[in-house]
Amino acid sequence: MKPKIALQLWSVREACEADFLGTLVKIKAQGYDGVEFAGYYDYSAEKIRLTLEHLDLAVTASHIPYEKLIENPTAVFSFERAIGNCRLVVPYASFNTQAEWLAFMSKINTLAIEAANYGLKIYYHNHAHELTEIPNVDMLELWAETAPEVKLEVDLYWLAFAGKTVLPWLEQHRNAIGLLHIKDMQADPKESTEIGHGILPIKDYIAWAQKNELPWLIIEQEAFQKYQPLVASAMNYQALVKIVNEVDSAEK
Repeated sequence: MKPKIALQLWSVREACEADFLGTLVKIKAQGYDGVEFAGYYDYSAEKIRLTLEHLDLAVTASHIPYEKLIENPTAVFSFERAIGNCRLVVPYASFNTQAEWLAFMSKINTLAIEAANYGLKIYYHNHAHELTEIPNVDMLELWAETAPEVKLEVDLYWLAFAGKTVLPWLEQHRNAIGLLHIKDMQADPKESTEIGHGILPIKDYIAWAQKNELPWLIIEQEAFQKYQPLVASAMNYQALVKIVNEVDSAEK
């Protein structure tokens, strides 16, 4: 089965700030199967759920800051279930010591056990610093043993940015991976760009995702060189659909 394609809405955050519900309409019109939220702009869970149902747009996941999650996990879990979500993603954490990282992972694991009572799964989304800020330690490698109830949402751009050889890393950690963030990398300056306009082997990444039966590919773009974010999101969807279809055809 081909993976579905979602957009991380941080990619079009200015549009969301100006017209959140209207932006969801535009993203659906571009062809996306789902969205990954990065805030709700004061809309109620009921309004969001009804809008998504009307558009036939799925909730792939939602990025929830760790501070918000631990402040009132029950409220977060209830809201997410009310909009039809089943995946919570902690988008960022940073610590000075390995001990602090391990304590954080343990806390998230406890929250993941609690979230399961609501039918929710918790994930952690990486950047580059998890692989570099503690000398000689890849903190992502410790997830499986320290937080077995928490899956990784692996941002492939940041793996490459940190100097990892991406495909072997994915294969080594495949049992801990639940979602992928797809974005391409411009070489100079090194920043995200539209899919197919950069230097990363996106097709190889998609082949790995399909082989491992990941349900979603989540597009994200954080830097824009030539195109406005909503234009880029349409371009990214079209480029990724083409790649997914090519991979699917090659495997048949």
